[in-house]
Amino acid sequence: MFSAFTPMVLKLLWSATLETLYMTFASGFFGALFGIPLGVLLFTTRPGQIFEHKWLNHALSAIVNLGRSVPFVILLVAIIPFTMLLLGTFIGTTAAIVPLSVSAVPLVARLVEGALLDVPAGLTEAARSMGASKLQIVWKFLLPEATPSLINTMTITLVSLVNYSAMAGTVGGGGLGYVGIQWGYQTYNPPILIATIVILVIMVQAIQLTGDALVAHFRHRAR
Repeated sequence: MFSAFTPMVLKLLWSATLETLYMTFASGFFGALFGIPLGVLLFTTRPGQIFEHKWLNHALSAIVNLGRSVPFVILLVAIIPFTMLLLGTFIGTTAAIVPLSVSAVPLVARLVEGALLDVPAGLTEAARSMGASKLQIVWKFLLPEATPSLINTMTITLVSLVNYSAMAGTVGGGGLGYVGIQWGYQTYNPPILIATIVILVIMVQAIQLTGDALVAHFRHRAR
């Protein structure tokens, strides 16, 4: 088994691991950049909230539900024209970030909405009684109170993106998914396939443990 891991193969696995990390964290960044504000809007436009707006809330909710209902493999193919428009290609690690980010946004948005729903309702009223504006209620009260849940949201998102990046690799996205299929499965080299699985498991465990530690830290500070 170990004879399969020549210097060239080890270099390939290392490069693929870096590509997977690049895809995961870059798409996680864009997912948070657009998904967190969208999640805040989903929450604050709900009935009884500070920016209550029934029709806007229904429209945003429908868009998020639509984004979450499309399987990633189908999304990957469906937005090829959009990826081409942005980057001029749909092949490669950077190109894979586009569909990964698009898939991350609705996931982050819905999880952020759920995190804010867990914030005690009395906090908003207390902030209002202190004379806080609507934007101040969001930035200085709701989001800080929900910080542990928001960190958990991003942990879940990053773990999901590791899995999605592996799928993207099977259709030209690069990373560990590409190595596992092209070098492990299609050339019938089980050790390489197993190695990619092990690396992905370690990656997911590292992200989860880091996220759990950060959640515990911020919950401790909040007490």
